[in-house]
Amino acid sequence: MSPDPSSSPRPKLRMGVISTANIGRNQVIPAIHASSNAEVVAVASRELDRAREFAEKTAIPRFYDSYDALLADPEVDAVYIPLPNSLHPEWVIRAAQKGKHILCEKPLATSAALCREMQTAADAHRVTLMEAFMYRFHPRTERLFELVASAVAGEIRIIRSAFTFKLLSTDNIRFFPELGGGALYDLGCYCVDVSRRLARSEPIEAQAFAQWNERGVDNALQGSIRFANGVSAHFDCSFLMERREFVEAAGTDGAIASSSGTFVNSTDEVEIIQYRGREPQVVHRVKGDNHYRLMVEHFADAAQGRVTLRYGIDDSIGNLRVIEALYESAQAGGRPVPVRSEVRLS
Repeated sequence: MSPDPSSSPRPKLRMGVISTANIGRNQVIPAIHASSNAEVVAVASRELDRAREFAEKTAIPRFYDSYDALLADPEVDAVYIPLPNSLHPEWVIRAAQKGKHILCEKPLATSAALCREMQTAADAHRVTLMEAFMYRFHPRTERLFELVASAVAGEIRIIRSAFTFKLLSTDNIRFFPELGGGALYDLGCYCVDVSRRLARSEPIEAQAFAQWNERGVDNALQGSIRFANGVSAHFDCSFLMERREFVEAAGTDGAIASSSGTFVNSTDEVEIIQYRGREPQVVHRVKGDNHYRLMVEHFADAAQGRVTLRYGIDDSIGNLRVIEALYESAQAGGRPVPVRSEVRLS
C-alpha cells in the first residue's frame, strides 16, 4: 500500500540571512530554528570573519562575505533581511530578481513609493514578500483585535498607544538619517499599524510634533491621526524615555487595553483589560507564544503556497503613507497634513 502523500513531511523552506544584525541573532534566527517549516542554511556579511563567527554562534552551516554571494546560492529558497531601513529596497529587489522569497524587517521602506517598487519586483518574479511585523502574530494582538471587532467596548472613538525606550549610544544606526533612522520609523510604525487595524478604517489626516537631533533625525515624536470613520488615534514614540508599551481602544461602552509589553515577545500568559465606567474590570487572559516563530511559520507557509499572506504589502504601503504625512506635519511645525491613501485594510 503506497503512503498517503498528505501525511509525508513537507520540505522546510531554506532561508538565508542578509546581515548579522542583532535582531536576527537574538530573535528571528532562533525562531527559524524553532519553527516547524523553515531552516536557516546560510548567512552573509560584508566581512568574512564576521560572517564565519556569526554562523558558528548561531548554528548556521554556510556563510558568505557578500550579500550577492548568498543570493546566488541555489540552495537558498528565501531570505530574511534585517538591514538598516534605507537598504531594504535595494536588497529586496535584488533578492526578488534572484527568485528568492523575502521576509524583510519593518518598516519595509522609507516611503510608500519605494514600497510599491519592491512589491512590483516581487510580483514580477513571482516571489512572496512579507514585512516582518512580528507583533501582529502574537495571540495577545489577535485577541485585542477580536475584542474590538466584537464591540464589547461599543463603537471605538479614541485609540491611544506608545512605544518608547532609551537609546544610550549616539552611534546607533537609528540616529542616522542616511540609514533611515528615527523614532517614528523604528517605534512609531507599530503605533501607526495597530491604530489602523483597530480603527478599521483609513486615515485622512495626520499631525505630529517632533524633537530632532543634530543630524535631523527624530529622537521623539508625538502624533495624531484622524480616520475617515471619525476615529482619532494619538501616540508617542521616543528614544529618550524609559520603556513604555501600551495600546488602548476606547469606545462608547468602555475601553480595552493592553498595558504591558504590547509589542514585545511574551511566551508567558498575558492580560488584556476591559473597562466600563465604574463596573469591575474584566481581565482577559491570553496564553503566550513566540510571535517571531509564528511569523516565520506563516511566512514559510505563504512562500510555499500553503496559505495566503495574512498581511499584504498594501498594509505596508498604507502605514508608510501615514508615516510620510506625520513627518511632513512635524517638519512643518505641527501643521495638519492630509494622508494620501489609496489602499483598504485587508
